[in-house]
Amino acid sequence: MPQHVHTPQYGKPLAVLTSLFFMWGLITSLNDILVPHLKGVFSLSYVQAALVQFSFFTAYFIVSLPAGRLVQACGYQRGIVAGLCTAGIGCLLFYPAAASLSYPAFLGALFVLAAGITVLQVAANPYVTRLGPAKTASSRLNLTQAFNALGTTVAPLLGAMLILVDSHDGAVAEASAVQLPYLVLAGLLFAIAVVFALLRLPAIKDEHPQQAVAAGEVVRHSVWQYRHLVLGAVAIFVYVGAEVGIGSFLVSLMEQPDIGGLNQADAGRLLAVYWGCAMVGRFLGSVVMRHVAASKVLACNALLSVLLIAVAVLCGGKLAMYSLLAVGLCNSIMFPTIFSLALNGLGRFTSAGSGVLCMAIVGGALMPLLQAALADSLGLLLSFVVPLLCYLFIFYYGVAGHKPRHTTPDLALATS
Repeated sequence: MPQHVHTPQYGKPLAVLTSLFFMWGLITSLNDILVPHLKGVFSLSYVQAALVQFSFFTAYFIVSLPAGRLVQACGYQRGIVAGLCTAGIGCLLFYPAAASLSYPAFLGALFVLAAGITVLQVAANPYVTRLGPAKTASSRLNLTQAFNALGTTVAPLLGAMLILVDSHDGAVAEASAVQLPYLVLAGLLFAIAVVFALLRLPAIKDEHPQQAVAAGEVVRHSVWQYRHLVLGAVAIFVYVGAEVGIGSFLVSLMEQPDIGGLNQADAGRLLAVYWGCAMVGRFLGSVVMRHVAASKVLACNALLSVLLIAVAVLCGGKLAMYSLLAVGLCNSIMFPTIFSLALNGLGRFTSAGSGVLCMAIVGGALMPLLQAALADSLGLLLSFVVPLLCYLFIFYYGVAGHKPRHTTPDLALATS
């Protein structure tokens, strides 16, 4: 069927879905503000502060597979509504956490919030890839993820203004600075859930096994039999770990006198450049990948990330700060591109594959923790070697690891 037939049918749902991508981008990026904020409130080490990201991204590992089964059973739309409501409850839990001045309570609230975001990711990402031709799935997902990056760009600005405020009333006043922002977020999430519950979105179903065979695909009995999906999960693991690690420690790095010499609020505002570059890159990437193979763009961006981090670690000073901020531009297309390449040709296993990929987002919990351990022992700047190694694997995935095996050419995305 010609592509122009799909445009009027899927244009409206794609436009509505952008609100989801914006919201979870904003919420996830606020963690980069919470890390230095709670580090100061509770006098934490880098490893202890990294538990913010650990608690948030561990939810992806625990909740993703059940979320995949939920979405497979009740459909993409109901899965989205369930995710929004769960995330809203997580935001509400920030209020008692701040009132009790309890770091474990903050971590628990983050876990519940992330559980809701996990369900959203499992439902919305594959839904976007299915709303149109497979050949343009990467471009389509990059476009919607650009609004995710808009949320991650706005979050540090809001967080620096509302959360990273100097208070002379002690730790209780500093902790309570998170209450109003997260109450507002809860209200927005519940409102969007109501809207999605009332919308009439296209019902997209995964192919049945016999349809896959008719199309020429080798019969698979498990989602784990797709090598390019498994390698894609590893790529998602290291990508999210690298992106979150850089975002989590950039504010602290820019505060150091020999790097940026900025105060915490100014460093928080400058962090918006890191996420803003990702936003610009995703809009550009959605256009570029209509003409250039997604895998080639992925490999080039990963290689440039390696070079930028190497310059930062070797040179130090303000050059290190600006080099690491520029990595945001390279990050731009990575997550949606890896995601769509990994789901290519999965047919009836698409929902389960999405669950596996979202489970791999646990890299955002583990890799920053490793980087934090290096920061405490070897120094903060040297710890950025961890994301450098992550981008090396992504380069491999873009060059070779993404290629599906035993599928006919018409089932694969353009990879050359």
